[in-house]
Amino acid sequence: MKTESSALPTEIVIQATHGWRFLDLRELWAYRDLLRLLVQRDFVARYKQTVLGPLWHLFQPLVTTVVFTVVFSHVAALPTDGLPPTLFYLCGLLAWNYFSQTFNSTSTTLVANAGLFGKVYFPRLIVPLAGVVSNGISFLIQLTSFFAVLIIYLASHPGVDVGPRWEAIVLLPLVLVQLAAFSLGVGLWLAALTTKFRDFTVLAGFLIQLWMYLTPIILPLAKVPPQWHIYVALNPVTMPVECFRYLLLGTGWINPTLLVVSITSTVLALVTGILIFRRVEKTFVDVV
Repeated sequence: MKTESSALPTEIVIQATHGWRFLDLRELWAYRDLLRLLVQRDFVARYKQTVLGPLWHLFQPLVTTVVFTVVFSHVAALPTDGLPPTLFYLCGLLAWNYFSQTFNSTSTTLVANAGLFGKVYFPRLIVPLAGVVSNGISFLIQLTSFFAVLIIYLASHPGVDVGPRWEAIVLLPLVLVQLAAFSLGVGLWLAALTTKFRDFTVLAGFLIQLWMYLTPIILPLAKVPPQWHIYVALNPVTMPVECFRYLLLGTGWINPTLLVVSITSTVLALVTGILIFRRVEKTFVDVV
């Protein structure tokens, strides 16, 4: 038999916070159902009323790979580190697409959802986290298409020694987590800046295009002159792309120093991005 006190609803008190605060993991866990609904919304709404639907996840990287193969391999004759050009570009785009899509969805979080944030309370970080997860689903679809292309290529070229390494089962998810963490961190920084300076909305599109050419998507890292390696180290996306090629195709240039720099930059970007986002989320509705 229930007592009168046990029948009372749970009381939730929402209080203003002061100063710099980091993650409240218990609060995020309490809203896990909302995270699931937002992931479903993002994934379904992205291709709503389209003919191909989720097949766009396969169509976009494959068409881009064909263009890159024709332009950069056959016309410009750029090296691909001994790898078949189609597999070289497709593998690089596999990592890059996840980073760029997560960065784009995160960077517009506050401005795009200002109306929702102004009506009801929930942890604001749930929205960018939903983008990380929904883009992860897109990544898995594209990864399936990559393995399909790889199998077809190996069947038609039996003498080619290309394929995944056994450690990819363990290490590939870790590399994906690093990409997710870095794209989330820099996206949160840009989302916070966009609330006061709308110029960053335009800058985001330009930045992601320029960033791709500073990442070894078109040219392998092994072909970059040693004197430029210090500048390559400033791009934390470089090592994850090379790790993808090393784990999925068996060839890649992994530099331990650059890898440590990349991981350190990722942690710094994620921590500072969450801190600045938590700081801005308290008052952004007043200025958006």
